[in-house]
Amino acid sequence: MIKSIVRKTTRASNWLTVVNTHWLVNLNLLFTLVRRDLEARYKGSILGNLWPLLNQLSQLLIYTYVFSIILKVKLSLKGLPGDSKLTFGLWLFAGLISWLAFTNGLTQASGCVIRQPNLVKKLVFPLNLLPLVPILSTFIESTFGLIALTGMLYISSGVINQTLWLLPIVFIPQLLLTAGLGYFTAGLTVFLRDIPQTLGVIINLWFYVTPIVYPASVIPENWRVWVFWCNPLTAIVEVYRDLILVGEIKHWGELGIATLISILIFYFGLWVYQKLRPAFADVL
Repeated sequence: MIKSIVRKTTRASNWLTVVNTHWLVNLNLLFTLVRRDLEARYKGSILGNLWPLLNQLSQLLIYTYVFSIILKVKLSLKGLPGDSKLTFGLWLFAGLISWLAFTNGLTQASGCVIRQPNLVKKLVFPLNLLPLVPILSTFIESTFGLIALTGMLYISSGVINQTLWLLPIVFIPQLLLTAGLGYFTAGLTVFLRDIPQTLGVIINLWFYVTPIVYPASVIPENWRVWVFWCNPLTAIVEVYRDLILVGEIKHWGELGIATLISILIFYFGLWVYQKLRPAFADVL
């Protein structure tokens, strides 16, 4: 009896070791691919990887100048000076950081399989990693925007909210949503090459039903609930702003629903991708 238990325990231990080793190898490969992707984007340029920071900083300054200085659009936020001319620009850019990380990662992931036919035809390459590479690369670049926003916020108001440490609770549903849709569109693009163009149209429409350039408070109350519950990016953008600019979370329930929807979309997208994956090599 004891020997039988020992044998079963040993087998289970060996199986867990194999699984853990497999995950570690794939994780290490993913980090390597992301690093190479980031290096390739700015290879040969003098400033190199400083370009993401400069691009994000220039966008922040442009939005702040146009909306806050020229158009004089004002917005009152808790914790920020009410007479600050920069508040709306900072608020707008805070919403754009998560939106651009989502859309840029998704559009690049949708064509990642057809851009790598050589890797697809290699039997030993884990194809599940392909859509994750541009998504993670774009996400890392978006963190430079977060750095620029935090610096500008401190310069303009002297405020750095401690709730910044809670940002991972927004990053997780954002990455799950992007990865799920990335898997879904990447798999379909192999067979339907119109998917990237169609996705561009959908993203343009999606932008205007997400409160990025306008506050969620202007949405009629009867519609506001549906916008939050049916569009997970609404809660992600709003909580992102809450954590950076306000210093508190006002949409816990909406974030929970957005996280649940993001998990479901992730598993559905991955399931579709894995179902279509065996036929990739034949088409490419």
